[in-house]
Amino acid sequence: MKKFWAATVDAFATFLHVPGTVTRKGVHVRDAVDLKRIMIIVVIALVPAALFGMWNVGYQHQLAVGGGFGAHILANWWWGFLKTLPLFVVSYGVGLFIEFFSSGLRGEEVNEGYLVSGFLIPLIVPVTTPLWMLALAVAFAVIFGKEVFGGTGMNIWNPALLTRAFLFFSYPTAMSGSEVWIAKRAGEVFADGFTGATPLALDGAAQYSNTVWSQILGTIPGSVGETSIIAILLGAAILLWTGIASWKVMCGSVLGALLVGFLGDLAGISTMPCWNQLIVGGFAFGTVFMATDPVTSAQTEAGKWIYGLLIGALCITVRLVNPGYAEGMMLAILFGNTAAPLIDHCVVTSHINRRNRKLSKVA
Repeated sequence: MKKFWAATVDAFATFLHVPGTVTRKGVHVRDAVDLKRIMIIVVIALVPAALFGMWNVGYQHQLAVGGGFGAHILANWWWGFLKTLPLFVVSYGVGLFIEFFSSGLRGEEVNEGYLVSGFLIPLIVPVTTPLWMLALAVAFAVIFGKEVFGGTGMNIWNPALLTRAFLFFSYPTAMSGSEVWIAKRAGEVFADGFTGATPLALDGAAQYSNTVWSQILGTIPGSVGETSIIAILLGAAILLWTGIASWKVMCGSVLGALLVGFLGDLAGISTMPCWNQLIVGGFAFGTVFMATDPVTSAQTEAGKWIYGLLIGALCITVRLVNPGYAEGMMLAILFGNTAAPLIDHCVVTSHINRRNRKLSKVA
């Protein structure tokens, strides 16, 4: 039994310290940055979106009960923190237990990838998600979306999005995909847990203050981490500065969305300008933090452009032609994850064929 949990003990021992098994001399490259440190940087990049999202949960609650800006900023944040804390506890508790147990069964070290997935999951689900549903979805995503493939680095789909997809398709009445905490309308009184449509589902209706500035700042309904474009861009700057995320995937996603959005404008089937599609819903959050997942995204340089373009284009296509599902980023990224190996294969094959043609001409 002691040997079975040895990987778990080692994981906690090396969480803040570089393990003593690294090389100390010779020609080897000596660097303190390992997978655990990379994952922690991603979590740090997520912190601005998480902190603002917690405040926004409290702010939306105050609007729903008629408080408005009357509550102190810290009071709103504290209320939102207490509301989202159980989501983090369940996400990490269930996911890490399965990770530790699986590592013990395989006799391998604990993979650090769930440090990010466990932090992402509470940020992409409605704050009113029942905890037992979340626990079941996390277990499904970690076991069938990750561990059966061999753990971190071997999974095909993003585990956080797989959790969201499981909830969306298994419990559609509780997870509509477009309902979150929302302010009350004039003359109406709701309970604390009232939910309503997001800007995407409302198509810009004046149910609350839905201006471009409110969409950029993030004072609109939405999943915890997806509302504030400013906070998301701060995280994007950290990921790009450290070289963890690919700017090609981000730019490709934006270009693909703008292209399809522009075509939708020309065809008269879009209810908002193409650029507005970038700052509503989960597009920005998904582009920065999940489409760029180095495990499930394309690996070749040309493939990253194609992969990003595919995700952006598919997201807006779903929004424009599927009236039953106002969002689209979750499905677009999961489809992109599925297509990523094929994209890389086609890119590599194309390079090989081009090189062979050049060699045949020389010969």
